[in-house]
Order: sequence, then structure tokens, then C-alpha cells
Amino acid sequence: MTAAEALEYTLHHDIPLSQAMGIRVADYDGASLHLAAPLAPNINHKCTAFGGSLYSLAVLCGWGMLHLKLAEAGLRKHIVIQESNIRYLLPLAQDMHAECHLDEVAFQRFLRTLAKHERARLSLDVTIKQDGQSAVEFSGRYVVHG
Repeated sequence: MTAAEALEYTLHHDIPLSQAMGIRVADYDGASLHLAAPLAPNINHKCTAFGGSLYSLAVLCGWGMLHLKLAEAGLRKHIVIQESNIRYLLPLAQDMHAECHLDEVAFQRFLRTLAKHERARLSLDVTIKQDGQSAVEFSGRYVVHG
């Protein structure tokens, strides 16, 4: 099973909402994670993506990135979202595609803090685009412990 397949299984098994939303891992290359979800089960009364679905997809994209990177480092820890900010810039009238890119320098600093204190925080940004333009910009701070 690839890392992407394992993440998709974990999302659907541990976070049932992700399966109901139709979230799938579209791509993972070690430095960026792309999650996708169809519009149909995430639609609102205006026939665009529901804000709660966009938020959930963004949170899970950051969570998934951190989950994968911790696994690559041989660590199995608890990940929770501590704080977030989201900007809805455009209505999204198509399937949703979220992307999270990891700053390797920040991640290494995070790992050192985690090793020293058994707890660390990492901020990650996620973008959801429509036709090449940012429709949603999300910034989340995740706490890792245990």
C-alpha cells in the first residue's frame, strides 16, 4: 500500500466525514499533498461548494500532510488542529482540489522541538483553487503530542 493509499484509508476509517464527503488523495510527492472531493455531496443551496466542506477539506489536507511526514520520520503521534483562519475568496462551482506544501526547514525545526518536548506546533497553509485562481486560503496551526 502506498503512503497515499494508507492516508486515504486512515481518513475514511478514523474520520468518517471524509468518506461521506468523497475525499480522496489525489497526489503526494513528499513535499506536497493534494486532496480532492466531488462537488455533488458538498453542494450548498447556491449550487457551489458548501463552506463547511471547503473548511473540512482544507483542515484534512494539512492534517494529512503532517500525518504522512510524521510516518516518514517513523513517528506515530496525535495530531489536532489548534487554530485556523480561512478566507473564502471565490464561490467554487466545481470539484474541490486542495493542496498543501511543506516547508522542509520548518518541519525539521518542528521535529527537533517534538523530540525535546514531546509536543510541538506546526503551521501549514492550504489552497483550494478554481481555474488557477485561489478560491480558498486556509492557514492552520496543528499540535502534535503523545
